[in-house]
Amino acid sequence: MDIFDETDLDRVDQGGFGGPPLNEAWRRCCARLRAELGDDVFNSWFGRLALVSVGSGQARLSVPTKFLKSWIDTHYVGHISVALNAEFGPVVQILIFVRCSAPLEPAKNPPTESVTAAKAAPKSPEPGGDRGPAERRSASRPSAAPTFGDALTGSPLDKRLTFSTFQVGRSNELAFHAAKRVADHNRGGTPAFCPLYVHSAVGLGKTHLLQGVAHTATSQGRSVIYLTAERFMYGFVAALQAQTSIAFKERLRTIDLLIFDDAQFLQGKAIQAEFGHALNALLDAGREVIVAADRPPNDLESLDERVRSRLSVGLCVEIGVLDEPLRLKILEARVAAARMVEPHFEVSPTVLAFVARSIRSNGRDLEGAVNRLRAHCTPTSPPLTVEMAEAAIRDLIRTHEPKRVKIEDIQKLVASHYSVSRADILSSRRTAAVVKPRQVAMFLAKMLTPRSLPEIGRRFGGRDHTTVLHAVRKIEALLQNDPTLRDTLELLKRMLQE
Repeated sequence: MDIFDETDLDRVDQGGFGGPPLNEAWRRCCARLRAELGDDVFNSWFGRLALVSVGSGQARLSVPTKFLKSWIDTHYVGHISVALNAEFGPVVQILIFVRCSAPLEPAKNPPTESVTAAKAAPKSPEPGGDRGPAERRSASRPSAAPTFGDALTGSPLDKRLTFSTFQVGRSNELAFHAAKRVADHNRGGTPAFCPLYVHSAVGLGKTHLLQGVAHTATSQGRSVIYLTAERFMYGFVAALQAQTSIAFKERLRTIDLLIFDDAQFLQGKAIQAEFGHALNALLDAGREVIVAADRPPNDLESLDERVRSRLSVGLCVEIGVLDEPLRLKILEARVAAARMVEPHFEVSPTVLAFVARSIRSNGRDLEGAVNRLRAHCTPTSPPLTVEMAEAAIRDLIRTHEPKRVKIEDIQKLVASHYSVSRADILSSRRTAAVVKPRQVAMFLAKMLTPRSLPEIGRRFGGRDHTTVLHAVRKIEALLQNDPTLRDTLELLKRMLQE
């Protein structure tokens, strides 16, 4: 399959790619990609990918930046090909180009700079009238390569996400106080944690907490950069293209506080290596670092092992599932904020308690519930009842998901049950008192977690996947004639899944 680099091909604008049939087929392709790759990957890399046309065995797609085009070309063009073939039949060529958001006028000697360079600087049009043709031409062309400052300006902060609006409960209390210590740290003193690592499932407040740290530290005059993994990768690639990578590295190493979000999306050996070097330089210089992800450092299999090891050295804090009292506090705060805009918006304590009891997933769904209640509450409508609230939030009420079992929890529980230590299970000892618990733990890890055999072996003291396979088959054979072992495994499974 041929991949063509056609920057700004045919000057196609972002909107209006084909008629409804083409759009509907592309939506089905996107559904296939989302199902295959998962929501996180799809939202990160395919949300701004658009299908322009398909015909004669050729598909043309567009993206807003050259970095996004390069990443999709390198990692996901095969997945796109499969999805397009399923909808349109054989597609021999895929052309991915960078679309232009501003109109360009034809010129005899078109500029050779990348379109990405023109988009690196944020647009800030002056209010009060349109610009003239000469000014539009000037704005459409990059006057110079992106500077280092453009490459590492940091991700934007939401002014609403501060410590004062963060609701504290049992599940996030430790993470909140640890973040406050980092935010209030005096420059020149010993860092509170080296580094602070916060992890949780989506929608439980990681980003809110990190942005609260950024706001507080910035107000104290400290040099702070808040970066998502996507922004860091874009900045690194932009610095390489502009030949300002040395300035990029120097700037990153001189800040007082680095706040890094969504570390699970950090990909690419060169990018991970640069992040690892920056992390080491900051920590060795006594600077503060906060990193957040959706799982513990050791579970980030795609991340370089040296980076995982350095992240594991500091304080690792998990934000747990929101309990009902905390969910109620979040709802009350959201309703109070909504009433500042709409004074007629009234929700009774009974309705709030029902919503807090019904929605157990995350804070984003709670905010969505408040928005739905606002839509049903008008100045002329009757007061909200539980029945009305139930109808409004029906799509947000989800069945309770089973607990995610971790290999570390399996090892600790099995070691405690068999009166051995977790270090014994991970060691190379081959006595009967250690071998059986080790095999039981490997068997449970295979049954209760999505980890592969090589990954399980690595988590059990760096063993080969064949050792894990032998342990699983050994326990399966014993279960045929050992009712005591069957009862033990059932008990351990229930304890791990409760």
